[in-house]
Amino acid sequence: MYRTLGQTGVSVSPLGFGAAPIGLLATEQHQVSTVLHQLLDLGVNLIDTAAGYAGSEVAIGIAVSARRNEFVLVSKCGQAFDDLPGEAWSPEVITATVDRALRRLRTDHLDVMLLHSCELDVLQQGDALGALIKARDAGKVRFVGYSGDNEAAAFAAALPDVAVVELSVNLCDQANIDAVLPLTQAHNVGVIAKRPIANSAWRSPEQLPGLYQEYARSYHERFTAMGVHLEDLGLDAGTDWAEVAIRFTLSQPHVHTAIIGTTNPENARRNVAAVTHGPLSTAAVQHIRDAFARASAKQSATWEALR
Repeated sequence: MYRTLGQTGVSVSPLGFGAAPIGLLATEQHQVSTVLHQLLDLGVNLIDTAAGYAGSEVAIGIAVSARRNEFVLVSKCGQAFDDLPGEAWSPEVITATVDRALRRLRTDHLDVMLLHSCELDVLQQGDALGALIKARDAGKVRFVGYSGDNEAAAFAAALPDVAVVELSVNLCDQANIDAVLPLTQAHNVGVIAKRPIANSAWRSPEQLPGLYQEYARSYHERFTAMGVHLEDLGLDAGTDWAEVAIRFTLSQPHVHTAIIGTTNPENARRNVAAVTHGPLSTAAVQHIRDAFARASAKQSATWEALR
């Protein structure tokens, strides 16, 4: 059931927890604690957060630092913050962000620290990644890598010190499957798939919390253009789109874990249950892949991974 996160050798559950909603939706501490303990009890052992998810590192530290040996802890850095020295992507701000994360998360080390969606030229320049490498060599971070998509993710995947990449892989966001995953496989880089549920692309954006409506609109437009229907996929009765989406992402070669961001305990349980049903059939995966390719080909610009 557990998968090895590439060259790190670390075993991770196929489903992980993404902490963006903790900060973006200002989730109450009690709810954070309830969901995180429930997921750990169900065997989910990867927690992904970021310095930019306001309040999330603190909330995770309060909730589960006493169970630190039970999970793989991932955070992200690089942006400038009012309370930290240094400009965005500078070694100064990255070093300060790592140290602050350790305090907030109440731990003496991070398992993985990622550069958070910097542009390709920042990766090519090398100072930002170099600061993370120094943090790794100092024992503050076990492994370093990159979170992002498209050209930058492909470049990062081939860098010798990059052990993990986090990138968008879902039924409405397939560009990285062809452009990046072959490189991660060639270099044995661990892969964390973000947005596996594609922001519930099958639902109208107006049904989502206000903060997510505009963010989800592009996925909804893609899903509509693809024209895929559950009955076309040869699934068991009762299978819903959320399960299809998770299983599609985890069916992709060399995806090791997919992070879900729900803070609803019942949704969390359903997501964990979906994973137990295993990958989608080869025919179902191909049907979704073909629908994406046809719909993308009709656009004026090929569908790149969304940021």
